[in-house]
Amino acid sequence: MLEQREGEALLLHQENRLHKLNQMLVSIMQYNRFYKEKLKDIKLPLKSLEDIRQLPFTEKKELVEDQNAHPPYGSNHTFPIDKYVRYHQTSGTSGAPLKVLDTKESWEWWEDCWAEVYRSSGVTEKDTVFLAFSFGPFIGFWAAFEAAKKIGALVIASGSQKSNERLYSMIENKATVLLCTPSYALHLAEVAEQHQIDLKHTSVRTIITAGEPGGSVPSIRERIETLWGAKLFDHVGMTEMGAYGYSCSEQKGIHVNEEQFIAEVIDPDTLEWVGEGERGELVLTNLGRLGYPAIRYRTGDIVVHSSLPCKCGNHYQFFPGGIAGRKDDMVVIRGINIYPSSIEAVIREFPEITEFRIVYYTVDYMDQVKVKFEANRDISSALAWELRDRIGLRIDVEKVENGTLERFTMKARRIIDERKR
Repeated sequence: MLEQREGEALLLHQENRLHKLNQMLVSIMQYNRFYKEKLKDIKLPLKSLEDIRQLPFTEKKELVEDQNAHPPYGSNHTFPIDKYVRYHQTSGTSGAPLKVLDTKESWEWWEDCWAEVYRSSGVTEKDTVFLAFSFGPFIGFWAAFEAAKKIGALVIASGSQKSNERLYSMIENKATVLLCTPSYALHLAEVAEQHQIDLKHTSVRTIITAGEPGGSVPSIRERIETLWGAKLFDHVGMTEMGAYGYSCSEQKGIHVNEEQFIAEVIDPDTLEWVGEGERGELVLTNLGRLGYPAIRYRTGDIVVHSSLPCKCGNHYQFFPGGIAGRKDDMVVIRGINIYPSSIEAVIREFPEITEFRIVYYTVDYMDQVKVKFEANRDISSALAWELRDRIGLRIDVEKVENGTLERFTMKARRIIDERKR
């Protein structure tokens, strides 16, 4: 009987998502210039969610080219521009920045998506949420700020404060939840040590990270949790897509918020769905952002496709290990496919290392990789051995003077490409 009820609930869930998708497609095919052209040959309604494969993919370069052709905001807008109330732009780490607008309704949808992140992380109206983030046009934690207010939590924005000022503010205001990038959580721990602050004795019990894949990498997560004496939850989102995923009590990967998104995993070469347990590129469709839709958007993020449920009981699509890396970040060094996140996962197992860089360079027309790192003692031999054992490739390592490598408050840029093209 229980299995029957669960099956009926799942069927209803799928039907609701299909209904939302068809409703959205009807609207944007009438009023959205960008998608009206892209979807002109599509016949509605779609009969099942699998029919989404009839729709063309959307790529970031298309949206950027569209904005260049129709400045300043492009034609991917379902409503007149005077209906939009929020402006953001992408960070530009993977190309030209993309300008994105949201209507009042779409921004409330953003808040609802972030409220789901808070719910899964155990954050309630009794918490004090501290955002270690300098607010600007990048979406960052803007929606997290609004959603914290929406659930009734006390929210503190640290704006342009320095790292030590943020630490003292967190302590004085008894913040229980910290929101930042994984890199900045580690940097704050470094600053705390310099100021003789024991983070384990602060009131911070929950850390929610975003902006980098580190929050789902066990070695990085465990290191942050050890330094802070708090539990870390990951969140994933994109300016052009929305806050689509979050980790749970199991901390083994990322759930997709299927109430608001449809996820696919494709082979980036064949563009077909990958099989069980295979890696592929994550493709997303947002269902509640009518003002700025993204249909079958190729995120460039690499995930492992799995149909197995998470032990936490959440039946939404689950990606074990979270975001494995970026399609654009993968390089081939001496015949080995390498993602920077795999190298970072090894580096973070060495608590002596405070900062690092991954450097690609060329010797005699052969691509090479090197790790530069700061540490309170020389662990070069141990690090080199561990990298070779785990990555399957000899990687040069170089210890540099402490304080010479830049620290990051936003998305970390730790890859230096010096290869000769």
